[in-house]
Amino acid sequence: MRVVITGGAGFIGSHLCDVLLEDGHEVVVLDNLITGSLENISHLFGHERFRYLKMDVTDFLHVEGEVTHIFHMASPASPADFPQFPIQILKVGSLGTHKALGLAKQKGARFLLASTSEVYGDPEVHPQTEDYWGRVNPVGPRGVYDEAKRFAEAMTMAYHRTHGVETRIVRIFNTFGPRMRLCDGRVLPNFLTQCLSGEPLTVYGDGSQTRSFCFVDDLVEGIIQLMAKGPSDPVNIGNPNEITILEFAEKIKAATQSSSEIVFRPLPQDDPKVRRPDITRARNLLGWEPKISIEEGLDRTIPNFKARLKMS
Repeated sequence: MRVVITGGAGFIGSHLCDVLLEDGHEVVVLDNLITGSLENISHLFGHERFRYLKMDVTDFLHVEGEVTHIFHMASPASPADFPQFPIQILKVGSLGTHKALGLAKQKGARFLLASTSEVYGDPEVHPQTEDYWGRVNPVGPRGVYDEAKRFAEAMTMAYHRTHGVETRIVRIFNTFGPRMRLCDGRVLPNFLTQCLSGEPLTVYGDGSQTRSFCFVDDLVEGIIQLMAKGPSDPVNIGNPNEITILEFAEKIKAATQSSSEIVFRPLPQDDPKVRRPDITRARNLLGWEPKISIEEGLDRTIPNFKARLKMS
């Protein structure tokens, strides 16, 4: 395969690069580095089957030669990004998706959209199944990301139905692992950075809200399987093992042997109270389910955070 990955210098995109190159494929990364980092892919420079192009997919999208598969991973994805890059998020979900699908149509490539569990919003159905339409506030602070991804899904299905482009949609749930930004704003980087720096752990609300954390290696395996043999309809990829934020804070304290105290802050607007994927479709259609526990994932993640904090 000759694969294009938009957002390939990001956290998930860079791990996807590693696996595809290990599997013998050629990889072309397009990234404007708004939230991605060359540090995530620097170990790939000089690889004979790897190429990086600094490119904003909302402005221009051209790749020479054959392209067999496109993974559209580009977008700032952290709540900390929503107030900082609202226009860019909306543009990459709309214009960027349109241009990436146009490239897929031109090249006859299979296309995968990295969507998100955020399309479910603050859900009234739990766990979330793919046929649930969601409960999203379109004008709230999270709306720029939620609605960008919902539009991207609609655009992807329109290209599939109208132009016959072979498409996939993965709805990604909370994911963690090495290379997450230290100041990402999401719960795991916050907790790890605070524990390793000896700062108090900030828990929003009373900590009873739940999330389901999937290690990045499991997620990437699911994405690749979905691209290979999935349906055109959306598929949840995530870990169905639910945990409260307060329990997660305690796990990270234990894993880092930290004595940091836990402090509580007001819950942000529209922050989901529960979030857990129903992965029945992934199990039945792909034979996929996560294998790596939170504890093992933390053991693999903490050394990366320690090394980068020492350099920062």
